[in-house]
Amino acid sequence: MKEKKHDTRWMVSVALMAAIVIVLANTPLGMIQLPIIKATTVHIPVIIGAVLLGPSAGAILGFVFGMCSMISNTMAPTLLSFAFSPFMSTTGIPGVMKAIWISVGCRILIGVAAGWLWILLSKLKVNQVIALPIVGFVGSMVNTITVMGSIYLLFAQQYAEAKDVAVTAVWGLVMGTVTASGIPEAIAAAVLVLALGKVLIQVFKKMNINIVSDQTAK
Repeated sequence: MKEKKHDTRWMVSVALMAAIVIVLANTPLGMIQLPIIKATTVHIPVIIGAVLLGPSAGAILGFVFGMCSMISNTMAPTLLSFAFSPFMSTTGIPGVMKAIWISVGCRILIGVAAGWLWILLSKLKVNQVIALPIVGFVGSMVNTITVMGSIYLLFAQQYAEAKDVAVTAVWGLVMGTVTASGIPEAIAAAVLVLALGKVLIQVFKKMNINIVSDQTAK
């Protein structure tokens, strides 16, 4: 009975985090203005959910993030929506599968990577003040590198056409995005995951919801 209660609390917690992902993905709250660029914050609850509730919860939240991305790129398409929406495919079934991987698969990896990294750092008894920003930074970079890397590997020709550049210039554009956007987003994620994670860990403990770090310490 006690285990069932914990399972219910876990599912409710995942549902609440998923709701936050959906809100961030569909409102201006999902973007924060940095000195040079606007950084996305939609992956933050995915990373925090993975820290608090484990890699499986992180995978679920990443899936929700990915579905929001897919729907957004389908309903309000941009020049690069072919890489995120299977309905915008210009290369038939292969393009559909590639778009699903980029929009959903890469986002699932955020939660899985963040969850397992947190478990590893917890087993190594790394202080939370150090571990939380590391997980935040790495989780964010997983998002940027897997998405942009997949676009380069799977959609280089279409990306070049959309940007009106030669295919040989695509690598430089991808690396430019990783540097100019990915790194600032990762730094912002490190700060936010530290600030929010420390508070939420204490809240979850008071609510008797099992924290991954507590389970690995046993």
